[in-house]
Amino acid sequence: MRWLLAALGLCAGVALADTVPVAVPNTLQFVSEHPVDGMPSGNLSGLASCGGELWAVSDRDDDRIYRLLPDEQPGKTWQASAEPFVPPGVPESGLSWGMRARVSVGSLMRGGAMDFEAIGCDQSGNRYLVSEGYAAVLLLPVAGEASWLPLPQSLLRQARASGLLMSFNALYEGLAISPDGKHLWLAAERQRRGLLRVRNDNGTWKCDGNCVLLSEGGVIQPPPELGSDRPLPIDFSDLALYKDKLFTLERLAHQICRRNADTGAQEQCWSFAAGALAPERRYDLPYGVAEALLIDDKGAWIGLDNGEHARADGDSRPYVLRFAAPTGGWLGGK
Repeated sequence: MRWLLAALGLCAGVALADTVPVAVPNTLQFVSEHPVDGMPSGNLSGLASCGGELWAVSDRDDDRIYRLLPDEQPGKTWQASAEPFVPPGVPESGLSWGMRARVSVGSLMRGGAMDFEAIGCDQSGNRYLVSEGYAAVLLLPVAGEASWLPLPQSLLRQARASGLLMSFNALYEGLAISPDGKHLWLAAERQRRGLLRVRNDNGTWKCDGNCVLLSEGGVIQPPPELGSDRPLPIDFSDLALYKDKLFTLERLAHQICRRNADTGAQEQCWSFAAGALAPERRYDLPYGVAEALLIDDKGAWIGLDNGEHARADGDSRPYVLRFAAPTGGWLGGK
């Protein structure tokens, strides 16, 4: 009974929902697409701009990130070059023995035990990688060895009390870090999806009260171009922080949504389905493959994690798509 009361108390003040608001988002204008060479494992799962350089991460590589050489000329191939690092041991994030065992077995079959799903960086140039496999965040400092962030033990407890991080392969899928490195946001992927935030207080990571900003469940009908006739669970597949606003990449819905960074409340959404699901760019899958998001003044970069699947034109390389910012900018329509 005390556990139940505690769980209810944690959920108090957190946005909980079983369905998402019904709205018709505005459409983002497609600008260009860029295949990526030099990522042998594919699975481009995260993008970040660090000091003017573009970086990517693959969820099949536990010991490297990739520097990309962008060229905005439409159709231009981008070259990726690997920057290796020595990964530390398995983190102690509070996952059960059973969940950790499933991660180990899964990595033997597909590679990528850490399952790095997102990358971010602060203004000092430190990089942060989120591990879905172990529900942890890896710090790659400008100088020194890689290490796991000492996230608060209450983070996982509060997440699960709100219905988040309950299913294997549906843990953290997105990450955003404030420029000063003081605030970190994490996205729980699906069933339920949610947003969490922790604060760095002189090297100690803490929750400001409740770590959970948002927890919501429900299903939606995928875009008709995917050819699916059944609703699927709503999801988050990445996060981006732009001018103090949080942006969520919503893979199944094929949309980007601007949210309040303090509450997670949805403010406005934009669809990228028309550009991403053009006939030649489609994958024979009932769900989306957009897993990486970067927002800037001119628009959005969206990275595709297509696994080993080829798209309709036969190309199986990772792709990065460019969409123009909405009329009036990302912060318009407040």
